[in-house]
Amino acid sequence: MTQHERILNHLERDYTEPVRDPLWKHIYLSKGLIRVIDSCRFQQLNRIKQLGPSFLVYPGATHTRLNHSLGVFHIARRMIRALAMRSDCPPLTLDGVKAFLTASLVHDLGHFPYAHSLKELPLKDHEKLTGEQCLEGDLRHRIADDVEADPAIVAAIVDESIEISERDEIALYRSILSGTLDPDKLDYLNRDAYFCGVPYGIQDLDFAVHRIVPMPDYRLALDLHGVSAVENILFSKYLMYRTVYWHRTVRVATAMIKRALYLALTESVIRPEELYGLDDELFFARCRSERFPAFRLIENVASRRLYKVVLDRPFDPENSEMVRLGDLSYRNAAEQSLADSLNTRLSRRLDRTEVVIDIPEPVSFEISMPIVDEHGVVDYPNAGTVFTPQVIHDFTRTLRRIRVMLPVDIAGTFDGQAEEIARSLKLPAR
Repeated sequence: MTQHERILNHLERDYTEPVRDPLWKHIYLSKGLIRVIDSCRFQQLNRIKQLGPSFLVYPGATHTRLNHSLGVFHIARRMIRALAMRSDCPPLTLDGVKAFLTASLVHDLGHFPYAHSLKELPLKDHEKLTGEQCLEGDLRHRIADDVEADPAIVAAIVDESIEISERDEIALYRSILSGTLDPDKLDYLNRDAYFCGVPYGIQDLDFAVHRIVPMPDYRLALDLHGVSAVENILFSKYLMYRTVYWHRTVRVATAMIKRALYLALTESVIRPEELYGLDDELFFARCRSERFPAFRLIENVASRRLYKVVLDRPFDPENSEMVRLGDLSYRNAAEQSLADSLNTRLSRRLDRTEVVIDIPEPVSFEISMPIVDEHGVVDYPNAGTVFTPQVIHDFTRTLRRIRVMLPVDIAGTFDGQAEEIARSLKLPAR
């Protein structure tokens, strides 16, 4: 039996253990991967909400990182099988395929609560944490002994800071797992839309999977018909950010949590290592255990005592002051300065946790996927798509907004005075 035949045989015959999923129905795993799922570290993902505080707006959004991880594996298996069936598939190894499918399952293992919302804080990326965990303790043994995959290759597929050869089988697996049209997006857009009860994230999975074309240099491309699959992803991602991920209420809750953790980390009340490996319940318990005033913000979010927005305007990347406010240390000073300014109008003094400024991090709309047509390979923006770089730029500008929020009992004092607050922050008048 050739290597290629062994891979196809493995993909068809060794995934026999069904797990019921509300989105994709039956997801079939190998017995070795069931052992990975049964590990304590993987099960902890079942106690981390995929969408953080989004359930405050969409009550159904309580699905977990474990749900999502299973979905990513399911789509990754379909993708690698579709590639392996092609006559132009680059050489693959059975060991590499096993490592790739394991990586797709454990790719979020390093996630801790609100990790995506805390990217600006001095914390490790969850991909790096995942890679480290694949090389340690019980999980390493389960990957090596039960799945019969190389933990080092699994780690290298997830953590792109690990150096590899550019013309390497691992490069192909990275290209599949993290790119313009990847199993991560195909699952989270569908899954988040499903649980939020909105139609915006729905993707045509069968169509997308069969538009993928392998390149000789171990990159992925799409055939010309696949242009619409990427358009669907880009527009869905935009709508999901606009209506779910960056919903105004979600941004308020996220900003309150980020403010509290920024103060706790900069004042060494909590160390980064204490956050890694926590689930949602342990995260809130850890914050409640510390008599640190800023942690009231996190307790307020847990109890849905959210601050009220008193200034809301588009973020302008051409405005130097707004750009400076993107730096957390500068923003912290601005929050304290604004509190001092507002105190002249109040009967009580605002403390440093009662003024919160939110600026979402830049959102990426990847359009770098090559398109293969009858004339050869062209860049995606030149393949007849409406999503030109200018459109992507406009998407990003539309989504990002700078907001100032205050406790509800104080915010009413400043109704209709957004321009005064803007001037206090040295922002231009409308």
